[in-house]
Amino acid sequence: MSKIKNYITDITDEKGKILSIFLTSGFPYKDKFVDLSLKSLDAGADMLEIGFPFSDPLADGPSIQYSSKVALENGVNLARTFEYVQGIRKETNKPLILMGYANPVLSYGIENFSSSCKHTGVDGVIIPDIPLEEFEGFFHKNFDDIDKIFLITPTTPDERIRQIDEKSSGFVYCVSVSGTTGARDNYDNLQYIKRSGTLLNKNKMLVGFGVSSCNTAKAYAESSDGVIVGSAIVDLLMNDTSHFEKTLTFIAELRKVLPYIQN
Repeated sequence: MSKIKNYITDITDEKGKILSIFLTSGFPYKDKFVDLSLKSLDAGADMLEIGFPFSDPLADGPSIQYSSKVALENGVNLARTFEYVQGIRKETNKPLILMGYANPVLSYGIENFSSSCKHTGVDGVIIPDIPLEEFEGFFHKNFDDIDKIFLITPTTPDERIRQIDEKSSGFVYCVSVSGTTGARDNYDNLQYIKRSGTLLNKNKMLVGFGVSSCNTAKAYAESSDGVIVGSAIVDLLMNDTSHFEKTLTFIAELRKVLPYIQN
């Protein structure tokens, strides 16, 4: 049973849309990350994706690369990230997802990683550089109770989208553009997003990469089950106060433009 899938389904069955927020672990202040996370959920986020920092984040644009660099300089690693998750989980039942690259997981140890996910309350993981062909070897039985979320892109063939849908649990992450993460303000790929949704039989679909404003969030949500906002949040945090007023206001504004059902 997937907590994330059930959570999303409960909302979308009532015609609501999911707002998922991405934060880099320990950014911008390592001692205020739990506070930032909980305030983001209170401001209107349905789910939280926590990116654990890595020195070579190939799929990420300049903003998230910078946030990862700052987090690493602050001494944030996977062990500290799990401490954050545990602190957040004590105060919320909303889905918590870890997102990052395979290298830190392998360094931490796959079994240690899966065990820490279960112990601290992680509901799902997104490891974008693990392809389907390496699924069985990486996500062994220790991940049985943790959702494994895969990505599709505008260049993913239809048959592979179906295969990803079959292997994914929780939801399918639809990357809106060909390229790295980053704020954009265009809707060139709405047809691709609509078509991809029709190919999924098992999972709901959330759209991320390039969701930079209330307008893009609303446009993408109309063709999916919700959106994931990352770089736009990180950009605001770079210049926000220690109370995160600008960031929390933006999350609240995103919430207002998306149909909302309280879960």
